Amino acid sequence: MAYELIFWLTTASILLVIYHHIGYPLLLKLLVRFTTNAASEPATTADEKALPTICVLLPAYNEAQWIAEKIRNLAMLDYPAEKLEIVLACDGCTDNTAEVARNTIREPLCQHLNLRVLEYIDNHGKVTVLNKAMATIHTDLVAMSDISALISYDALRLAAKRFQCKEVGVVNSRYCFLNPCEEEQQYWHYQNKIQRNEAQLGSALGAHGALYFIRRELFKPLALDTINDDFILPMSIVAQGYRAVVLEDIQAVELEASNHAQDFRRRLRIGAGNCQQLIRLAECLHPSHRGVAFTFASGKALRVLMPFLMLTALAGSIYLAQTNPFFMVAAAGQLSIYSIVAICQLIGCQPKNRISKALNYLVAGHTANLIGTLRYIIGLEKGRWQRVTSGK
Repeated sequence: MAYELIFWLTTASILLVIYHHIGYPLLLKLLVRFTTNAASEPATTADEKALPTICVLLPAYNEAQWIAEKIRNLAMLDYPAEKLEIVLACDGCTDNTAEVARNTIREPLCQHLNLRVLEYIDNHGKVTVLNKAMATIHTDLVAMSDISALISYDALRLAAKRFQCKEVGVVNSRYCFLNPCEEEQQYWHYQNKIQRNEAQLGSALGAHGALYFIRRELFKPLALDTINDDFILPMSIVAQGYRAVVLEDIQAVELEASNHAQDFRRRLRIGAGNCQQLIRLAECLHPSHRGVAFTFASGKALRVLMPFLMLTALAGSIYLAQTNPFFMVAAAGQLSIYSIVAICQLIGCQPKNRISKALNYLVAGHTANLIGTLRYIIGLEKGRWQRVTSGK
């Protein structure tokens, strides 16, 4: 009886690991090919008077290095100045972010911007800042954007046009790096493709904090311990019956380079947030959400479970290898991959070929996901943001 239980648990774990990484992307691509996008892009562009008002909200914690470039970038965007507001919300900054911003707004290029600086004395975390700042914003649309990410010239007009469709509640941009490492580039190319296909099937799942847009009226204050606000907030709008779409022509380019230590810490936090959002957005798994339920279960729920499934697959394969040639091969393959990744991580070397690099990045990511999930379960992840330098 015990043998049969281990056999089926191991088999199911292996199949789910394969499905999540290979089967789901292929099935998603196939389904999208036969699915009509209900919220088609508006055929006409609204005239100047009909354009919605937009506020670009910039939560900030010690962003003096990037804030000047961000303000200059916003000053060059193609959108009527009288319909655009910029809110810089400083969360107890210990550097001169606010001072740099005020000096930059005096530059001839930037003087036309309507910039409002909110300075909070104490550092309470990004979610608190979002809740407080949103209470002061009354525009039609709000663009959430990281300060270290530059926005493409026509981003606001393209987003405004997409919101002409009444069922669209969130518009996502395409996230990319200015100077990515190869693994990051592959990973975000993969993620952008998945998000685009998910949007076609029902709705994009979440957003990236570099840049996304929401209807102001749909915002609901977030729980103060929220970790992945750029997932919980868009999905709370999707849960209200609206769609999140992806516009490839809107780009957010990350200026700040990351190193492996910084990337691992970021993924620890994301792992904890993935566990939290699965619990808090469990309603999205209900069949009434149709395409969203399928993508949320296959993409997000399985991502939380993936490290546990991988460990089950490994332990079960080792146990069953004594009597079953298939599991002997499976155990050998898994041990080989994990051993190579572990050695690379310990000695700090990087694999040479593309497949090895991808596997290394993937396994390291699931390791961070496992640790982050456990940190959340035992209460070590508090949902407070912390500035992480690139180490350069």
